[in-house]
Amino acid sequence: MTAQWQDMLLGAAFAVTGAAAAFKAAAYPGASGGYPMVLGLMLAGLGALVSLKAVKAGETAERPLTENTPRMVLTLVCGALYLALVPVLGFYTASALVVLALPVVLGFRRPVYLGAVTIVFIGIVWSVFSLLLEKPLPAEIWMRF
Repeated sequence: MTAQWQDMLLGAAFAVTGAAAAFKAAAYPGASGGYPMVLGLMLAGLGALVSLKAVKAGETAERPLTENTPRMVLTLVCGALYLALVPVLGFYTASALVVLALPVVLGFRRPVYLGAVTIVFIGIVWSVFSLLLEKPLPAEIWMRF
């Protein structure tokens, strides 16, 4: 498949997914759908831009779908494990584990940097959901007992 077709299809997929998310979020009661609707619209707009850029570029060169299939599979496995662990361990614990594990699985080996990024990421996520949006996330495993 050519690079142009890959980019057009990926952009279209993001545009449709973002539009669907925005449409679904518009039906949320009150103001609770505002933030997800904006995110959906941003995803749709950026997806459309990717598709338009691909059409304009007109690249006809063949490009492999992935450059490293084993790493892509490992990334998908980590994503699936993350989704399975969120209800069991809680959002913050599962997120911290995936932020630590995924770079290691993909070959990144700087533990101090990984620890710092994990702490900052969890702090930002906590700030956004707990302080800004005031939306509860799935309870952590140690808070359920």
